[in-house]
Amino acid sequence: MTKLHATKDFWIGALRAEGPAFRAALAEQTPGAPVPTRPEWTVTDLIGHLGGFYEWVTTHVTRGVTTAPEETRQPAGTPTGADPLTWWDERYAAALATLEGVEEDLPAWNPMPAPKKAAFWLRRAAHLTTLHRWDAQMTIGLSEPIEAKLAADGLAELLDTLLPAGRGTGPRDRFGMIHLVASDLQHEWFVRLRGEGLALLDTDTILDSDDHRARVLAAGSASDLLLALHGRIPFDTLEITGERSLLDGLRIG
Repeated sequence: MTKLHATKDFWIGALRAEGPAFRAALAEQTPGAPVPTRPEWTVTDLIGHLGGFYEWVTTHVTRGVTTAPEETRQPAGTPTGADPLTWWDERYAAALATLEGVEEDLPAWNPMPAPKKAAFWLRRAAHLTTLHRWDAQMTIGLSEPIEAKLAADGLAELLDTLLPAGRGTGPRDRFGMIHLVASDLQHEWFVRLRGEGLALLDTDTILDSDDHRARVLAAGSASDLLLALHGRIPFDTLEITGERSLLDGLRIG
């Protein structure tokens, strides 16, 4: 099985690549155009959301403390000026410069059950930008897959951080073992759903137990697995064996 370990350089590399791809796609669209993967949003809404996130990143990484601020929710970004992308450019550049200049272990508050280190924001910035690059490209009919190791780290973040933080949008009454396989990387995850909670199991030791049989197995590229769990593509894209309804318990979008 492929071992995955992301680093600051890995996340910064993703942010450098995915940010310009996001911009290039939306430069071909009008501000009021709909976003197919987020029907409630226009292009301006998508730009505002990601730009607002970059402002949030810049603020909390540079505070250098682990205590929560007065406002713990991401503010809505509101592009100003004639061109929303010019507004976005400024915020993307500021966030990139800030993240390039910090060490992974710098104390930094975050709103999730994750270590209060700058590494959280490096990882989150890389993956949110990547996901919204997909959304942006879908407005012009493109669907470039997410690079495999980046998608695998995104899946790890979804399972070890986002879902434990209560960000799931699926039902919370499902119980059983789920086996996810990124077939392009030969990497796998075992997740036990427990109604309101879940446990990500150690694949190095799970096979020592008699209680590891999965009730559903979902296999596909790392990109397809990540996009399916984020609600961007249907589960039918994957190869599924067993009780597919369990997968709804891992849905984020």
